[in-house]
Amino acid sequence: MGIEKYRVHEVAKDFGLATKTITEILGKYASAPKNHMQVLTDHELSLIFDYLTQHNQVANIQVIYADAYQEKAKESPKAAPLQQAAAQQATPAKQAASVQQTASVQQARPAQQGPSAQRGAAPARPGAPAPGGRAQAKPVIQQPTTRIPQKKIVDTRKGGDVNLAKYDERLEALGGERAERMQQKGGKEKFRSNNQRRGGMTFSNKRRQDEAEKMRRLQLEIAKKAPLKVQIPDEISVGELASRMKKTGAEVVKCLMKNGVMASLSQIIDFDTAAIIAEELGCKVEKEVVVTIEERLIDDHEDTAEDLIPRAPVVVVMGHVDHGKTSLLDTIRNTSVASGEAGGITQHIGAYQVQVNGKPITFLDTPGHEAFTSMRARGAMITDIAILMVAADDGIMPQTVESINHAKAAGIPIIVAINKIDKENANPDRVMQQLTEYGLVPEEWGGETICCRVSAKKNIGIDNLLENLVLLAEVQELKANPNRAGQGTVIEARLDKGRGPVATLLVQNGTLKQGDIIIAGTAVGRVRVMTDYKGNRLTQAGPSVPVEIAGLSEAPTAGSPFFAVADERMARELVEQRKAEEKAKAAGPVQKVSLENLFDQIQAGERKELALIVKADVQGSVEAVKASLEKLSNDEVNVRVIHGGVGAINESDVMLAASSGAIIVGFNVRPDAAARDGAIRQNVDMRMYRVIYDCIDEITAAMKGMLAPKFREVVLGHAEVRQTYKVSGVGTVAGCYVQDGKIVRACSVRVVRDGIVIHEGQLASLKRFKDDAKEVAENYECGMTVEKFNDLKEGDIIEGFTMEEIPR
Repeated sequence: MGIEKYRVHEVAKDFGLATKTITEILGKYASAPKNHMQVLTDHELSLIFDYLTQHNQVANIQVIYADAYQEKAKESPKAAPLQQAAAQQATPAKQAASVQQTASVQQARPAQQGPSAQRGAAPARPGAPAPGGRAQAKPVIQQPTTRIPQKKIVDTRKGGDVNLAKYDERLEALGGERAERMQQKGGKEKFRSNNQRRGGMTFSNKRRQDEAEKMRRLQLEIAKKAPLKVQIPDEISVGELASRMKKTGAEVVKCLMKNGVMASLSQIIDFDTAAIIAEELGCKVEKEVVVTIEERLIDDHEDTAEDLIPRAPVVVVMGHVDHGKTSLLDTIRNTSVASGEAGGITQHIGAYQVQVNGKPITFLDTPGHEAFTSMRARGAMITDIAILMVAADDGIMPQTVESINHAKAAGIPIIVAINKIDKENANPDRVMQQLTEYGLVPEEWGGETICCRVSAKKNIGIDNLLENLVLLAEVQELKANPNRAGQGTVIEARLDKGRGPVATLLVQNGTLKQGDIIIAGTAVGRVRVMTDYKGNRLTQAGPSVPVEIAGLSEAPTAGSPFFAVADERMARELVEQRKAEEKAKAAGPVQKVSLENLFDQIQAGERKELALIVKADVQGSVEAVKASLEKLSNDEVNVRVIHGGVGAINESDVMLAASSGAIIVGFNVRPDAAARDGAIRQNVDMRMYRVIYDCIDEITAAMKGMLAPKFREVVLGHAEVRQTYKVSGVGTVAGCYVQDGKIVRACSVRVVRDGIVIHEGQLASLKRFKDDAKEVAENYECGMTVEKFNDLKEGDIIEGFTMEEIPR
């Protein structure tokens, strides 16, 4: 099924020219054909048509349609002279146009006749008189092309009737001829005509392709002149950067290598690096601002001074066990409750408000230091004032010191309440003397710390204490804006059998209303029921008001901030995102301060202060170590001992260290089991020393970046001495029970009594029954002796350890 063949002699015959003339035209503008039977290409045909058109110009448009005018002249004799004149001007130009039109039409529509029909449609020779009769006009009428101008001219030029019968006859004749040809050629004409049509469209397709190519080149040139704008976020992978710059990954990696950065396509680079690379590759850089769901959802705009109004202070009571915290809270509650209320205040929400001279004060009824530590660790500064309870007969105790350190670390003012002044052995002056040792100088002695002498049980001095609270709150100028969406902190949360998750919230800013959608950590829900500290239903709660709510999806973590939001769908999306982040964080390593990474953090500007917690076997050592370490402060980093105490390292020390980013330093003391587990879980660095100079040297070296530890201690296990035996020639043999881990023969051991190390040495022997053992596992009994040490007693803990070399 090829394209219709059009030979040299056929073209010459159609134009009424000699074959030699066509050959000369082709020889002049292309290559001369070999003979008269050569098939002409589209290009060669175009050359012939163009040449004949240019060399045979028509006088006017009427010449083209002269045949149609002659046909009409037969029917309308009046128009004959005009049409006769037009016909006489017919030239080969008209014939060229006619043949070209014929060829184009036949290729563009389904062919109705073969090449012979095309040839039969040729006009008269050049220079010959124009056909004047009906017989000469017939071949032109038979052309499919002439029907188009006839339809145009006959009907619109004159107002006369159209002879439709004549056109019907011609159509029938054409249809009959086509049917005969189809029968002769077996229906192949249709396919040939499709190919013809495609061939006829080659010129226009080529033209379109050329124009599209030019347009594409033009666009590329414009793009080269105008630099591509690239939006880059804070961090971006090399592959993504290449994609945004419309460059190959190889180009970007090559450019990075030129700048001294070795990175693969999947590696993440920061904004500054990406910006340098993008500019080098001719792009214009813009910082991509990523708006997170949290930023869109949570309204955290700063309040203006006009919007703020005074709010009630939030007070926490702290102190040592049995120093009267609970008694003081009970006394304050009873004095503030109207006599008409039976049964006093319902204390199921852990927070309440009292009125003092018409001004409210909010108290948090939580275990002092624990709640404080966990809340401060999450950055929730929910209390404004701390009341430090100290018993006048006991004085300052370890938990009192912890409470002072917690309050100082949180940066809140302390009011000291010296309780139990009604007791005979009470000595308030001794308490005030002890307070000065911890930086709390009473006002009576020229300091800034308010000290109130009270008796919680006998209701002495309580009013004075409350007045001082109000006064201190006024000095602090505590303010909040009630005319915005509520936000605050979760005090505590629990699962109630009947109501589901129930949370106690302290509103810190804005107003929380019933029906609000709130988000707290990974919990989200609608405030269905809201009650105050008395159990009364509320519809809204303003700043510093503690409330209990139901309606959350789960019990949130104590200390989590909560926010009232407008879009529940987005809030649930944020909760899912937070859960995923928590999961990823739990799986990944936790970066905390340790002596190994201290210098790196100082260099990076991440650490301006090194916090330490010192525990020793005697108080004298604590003071000496504390003074020595604080002298190490320099221009880059300030060394601060945030807590010092006597005795074993306990869980409370680890909690304080975790929340403050501190390192624990121990002298001749060991951590208990709970502290060890907590330190591993929270990634707290604990350092144990026997000599003070080792500690000072290590911390000095760490601050200068010269610390290169060669060995680290690996604890193998702990065994408790259950019974001791004196064996002559051997010494004291300890019958032991392995509590955890394992004890290995010839390992290093420490003998720990009441949390204090009394000996450190080597294990001399290890036996199971009468046989020597290489190691004894957890929950098994064994006998052991310690080299050069016989003062073993029942209840001692023998800690087995080895020194492991750290690869540099």
